[in-house]
Amino acid sequence: MATLLAPVKLYANSSSEDLQTVIRSVYKQLGNPHVMDSERLIAAESKLGDRSITVREFVRIVAKSDFYRDRYFSACAPYRAVELNFLHLLGRAPQDQREVSEHIVRTVAEGYAADIDSYIDSDEYQDAFGEDTVPYSRGKNSANNAKQVGYNRMFVLDRGAAQSDSAVQSSQLVFALATNSSNVIKPSTSNVIGSGTEKRFKIVVTGSKFDTRRRVSQTEYIVSLSNMTAQIQRINRTSGKIVSITAIA
Repeated sequence: MATLLAPVKLYANSSSEDLQTVIRSVYKQLGNPHVMDSERLIAAESKLGDRSITVREFVRIVAKSDFYRDRYFSACAPYRAVELNFLHLLGRAPQDQREVSEHIVRTVAEGYAADIDSYIDSDEYQDAFGEDTVPYSRGKNSANNAKQVGYNRMFVLDRGAAQSDSAVQSSQLVFALATNSSNVIKPSTSNVIGSGTEKRFKIVVTGSKFDTRRRVSQTEYIVSLSNMTAQIQRINRTSGKIVSITAIA
């Protein structure tokens, strides 16, 4: 499974074998990658072993590591990166467009590390996992979804035991979230939900800097779903701040 289905917790009296189970579980939860020995965060694992950091802090270190960032941020479309952070760090799918836009805007304005901190320092993370429980899949339990559609969206993101999250780099929820519609759960042979649609979106941006002397306090872009990732990348290159992304008729 790409994410854990049950809690794994580190206790004060946990054995060395228990510690290794926790470490493996964190790597598994954060995308189910094959972590080579050269990529393992040995110093952080050692600190977890002597209890100088908590499981929560170990999760933070892994999520900010080069191997995680390369797999699940740099190689992914912006929407997909946010989807995976929700899945890996909070154990659920994003509930609505507001949640996704908030994290995209924060990443552009404050940077990747600040956005990772926003998940791990949230009240939701603390309430669900505390300091010593590895994040796990909560979204398939309808009680953990503020909206009923979150239940279906979790199944869209987490498709089974053979899944490696790095294998899918495009967003799975962008259309459903932007239009506030439900997802249809399709067989796992279909990886991209809602692909091919030419639904249009309005992206509102402030603070873009151009090569000329022109300065724009606020700019609106109308783009199709298929062109959204490229447009967001262009906005990022001009240092623009994304204020909102909304579907239009």
